[in-house]
Amino acid sequence: MLRYAADWRTIMFLCLYAALATGGWLLDPSGPLLVLWVVVTAVSSWICAVIAHNTVHSPVFKKRWMNKVFQVWVSLSYGFPVSEYVPGHNLSHHKFTQQREDVMRTSKVNFRWNLLNFLFFFLAVGPGVTKGNYEYKKVMKKKLPQWNRQLLYEIIAVWSVKAIVTLIDWRKALCFVWIPHLFAVWGITTVNYLQHDGCDQDHPVNHSRNFVGPLFNWFTLNNGFHGIHHHTPGLHWSLTPKVHAEKYAPTIHPELDQPSLAVYMFKAFIYPGKRVTYDGKPMNVERAPDIDWVVASKDTAAAELGAVGSGS
Repeated sequence: MLRYAADWRTIMFLCLYAALATGGWLLDPSGPLLVLWVVVTAVSSWICAVIAHNTVHSPVFKKRWMNKVFQVWVSLSYGFPVSEYVPGHNLSHHKFTQQREDVMRTSKVNFRWNLLNFLFFFLAVGPGVTKGNYEYKKVMKKKLPQWNRQLLYEIIAVWSVKAIVTLIDWRKALCFVWIPHLFAVWGITTVNYLQHDGCDQDHPVNHSRNFVGPLFNWFTLNNGFHGIHHHTPGLHWSLTPKVHAEKYAPTIHPELDQPSLAVYMFKAFIYPGKRVTYDGKPMNVERAPDIDWVVASKDTAAAELGAVGSGS
């Protein structure tokens, strides 16, 4: 059924989000317990966003129909259609990393205080991502209508459920659906800033920052091993630590193999809080308008498309 047994952990995290969201709705906690419940639910929804990222690169099930159903489940857990991950991430970002065709390049923010770059990165890249999604959808409606249909199923499922729960009880919907989902989409987008800002996109291994702590990677399904993911996007997440150790660790700059996400974020955003390259040099940020990646890419339909491109 599963392509890799490791994805039982994937399913466990999806069930955890469902349990937290449902439990919060039914138990209706208040005070500090409500705050804690919302925070934990939001973090679990962000892990579901990581799952959305993983599944469009390397589908979970052997059968295509199961992956299609699975993507709807993940969409409901992450809060946004999984198929929308393909245009901005698989095509724009992976094919044109940190170039003007990359709608998620980190040069779109340039505040003097680096913490503001991190916090507002999502708002800076959002319009370009949305525009690319719309244009890609028009292309795929003709090139690969089955992908377009899958996206439509996910859109209907996500926004119908959100509308229904909001009408039933807007306060509970805000706490256990809207806030977790907004945090998830903010977090999965903003992690791009951590993974690429100050790196050398033209270098064979120093193009991405990795966070190699075992605890972080257990909860994020090895999302910290980002360099090898760019090298081989379709590699299943359970295999990335081993391949990273073989192909990247021997030659990568030591500053790009960070043992702790928390320590890195403190140094990058609090103290000294300066925006520098991976080897400590001042950043020279050149801002420029996007180049239309949909036009620039000649193979817009030839990508890892999640459920549509998998199985039998």
